Amino acid sequence: MANTKIDIVGPGELALIADLYNQVFKPPRDMASFQRRFLGRHNTLMMVAHIDDRPVGFFIGFELKPSVFFTWLVGTLPDYRRQGVASQLMEAAQAWAKHHEYVSMRLECHNQHRPMLHLGITQLYDIVGMRWDPDRGDNLVIFEKVLGE
Repeated sequence: MANTKIDIVGPGELALIADLYNQVFKPPRDMASFQRRFLGRHNTLMMVAHIDDRPVGFFIGFELKPSVFFTWLVGTLPDYRRQGVASQLMEAAQAWAKHHEYVSMRLECHNQHRPMLHLGITQLYDIVGMRWDPDRGDNLVIFEKVLGE
């Protein structure tokens, strides 16, 4: 596992988050798309993973409801995958959510996103349902994990 440093970042680092996102996912998003998604959200959490002072991954989440924290996006740069970066981001987010008295964490992913499905399973999330995504015309797998003692 890589020696990863995880930092919680604020809105001033949104450009970095957007840059990391655009290196991982397609189509690209600008900062305004992230800002729109955060409108009306409570307890938005953004984290950046660094290896040797280089940003290599990110996490974005927010409160889904008072007891549930939602993992919206997790990404790792291609050259740094399979080194435990996403797992460390998820573990840091779970610790943060537990500290902020959330009972569980939820994430959703498309069936073809095998690395995220694998991450959810290895992080001991349970599959709790499916949801139709009208934007993509496909089902999403819904995972949830109760944050233990």
